[in-house]
Amino acid sequence: MDTPANRRALQAALRAADVAEGHYRIEGVHEPAPTPPDFLFLRQAPDGAWETGAYERGVHHVITRHRSEGAACEHLLRMLT
Repeated sequence: MDTPANRRALQAALRAADVAEGHYRIEGVHEPAPTPPDFLFLRQAPDGAWETGAYERGVHHVITRHRSEGAACEHLLRMLT
């Protein structure tokens, strides 16, 4: 599987891998509604870093901060596949 360079490519890779859409949230690209009770996420922090983590019981838990969108996309893809 190719490494996704951005959030849209990540979403396409997750769909191609048949990852259930309720298992993840990608800020600005894939935001399921209603919000699932728990999921993995990718978002941009206020300081410009990219974060991957888990949302559980109403709380975002950041697992890793990344310098680039591509690195964050690669990390979320690895977590979900």
